[in-house]
Amino acid sequence: MAKTFKSLLGDDVVNTRTMLHEAIPITGTISSGTYIDATATETNIKTFSHGMFESVYDYPYLSSSANHIFDVTFGHSSTVSDSSKAQNSKKVNMYNQMAQVLMGYDVSGSVRAFDSDGEVATQTDDTDGRMDHCFFLNFSRLLTKDEIKKNSFRLQLHVSGVAGDAGKRWERRNLQTLGDYLSATEFRTSPAGDYGLIFTASGDTPETRGPSVGLVFYQAGVAVLTSSIFSGSAFYSPGNSPAGGNLVPPGEGYGGAGRAGGVAHRGVNVAQTGSTIEELGNAFRHRIHDIDFNNTIELNSSIYFCRVNHNEYNYSSNPTYVAGSKLVVKNNVNDLPVSYITSVGLYSPDNELLAVAKLSEPLRKDPNTELTLRVRLDY
Repeated sequence: MAKTFKSLLGDDVVNTRTMLHEAIPITGTISSGTYIDATATETNIKTFSHGMFESVYDYPYLSSSANHIFDVTFGHSSTVSDSSKAQNSKKVNMYNQMAQVLMGYDVSGSVRAFDSDGEVATQTDDTDGRMDHCFFLNFSRLLTKDEIKKNSFRLQLHVSGVAGDAGKRWERRNLQTLGDYLSATEFRTSPAGDYGLIFTASGDTPETRGPSVGLVFYQAGVAVLTSSIFSGSAFYSPGNSPAGGNLVPPGEGYGGAGRAGGVAHRGVNVAQTGSTIEELGNAFRHRIHDIDFNNTIELNSSIYFCRVNHNEYNYSSNPTYVAGSKLVVKNNVNDLPVSYITSVGLYSPDNELLAVAKLSEPLRKDPNTELTLRVRLDY
């Protein structure tokens, strides 16, 4: 009988890495009203008593088939802190939490600020491009997998709007496509991994790409957008009529304009300090038209080349291979021995079975044939 085990040499094992990508589309209807019950409650939007963020699901979140899509929140830096404004401390804490995880600290121990031009700065210097008021989109690991593919992130957003007269719905306007254009070769690196700049237009040069309005962190699955992209627009959640904390006295809207039904509505400059995080998240969600990106799955593989020489494995160790002290596959004594290979086992150095590979069909083996079986182990 042939020997049962055969050692693998160094040339018999190859390690490879493969990047698989999936296209992930998130329509604006998911984040802004696909599932609304009789009480006008968005059942796929989960709010929390702490008021720090909102979670968006693809189905009503109480459903067993619901999947978490992303979280949306808002924060501002300590340099613009104002204790008299709504949820000031929570907004500062949210900004600092995201900044210290995604941007890290400088040599003095200060938290670095988000900067739309990609430069590393603290919250007290380099005001050029520094983002003090930010919206954060935290995508679930279910969607991003190992990371977001570079130069695939696209966000279609209505960056302005008009408040209708009493009894009329708010109207979204100025649809703009934001993206991490050319980030495949122009990305930066932070403590959370690689990140790219989000531009307002595609192009080969900074002039044709337009201004940078945010950052996307690929491994962390987080998009950061400056609130200034909404400057000069009415900013509140759509409804039959503006209500609640989204109203301000006349003259306190953007530039004193934006009146509807005799009431001035919040521009984003007023809303980011006068509205709660939940209200800001609601308004942001309803401006989303579409989000698209490709995720990345890193597939590591070990490939084992199991080489079967002409004089190996010509006999089977299966007890049914022999009957009456004779090989059941031989009719004449002069016939060549023959066996059929159906599976390959990978063993540890102490002969403990670790993995089994099954062949799609048995392979005939006799002294006139040699085989090389390629076994791939993915992890």
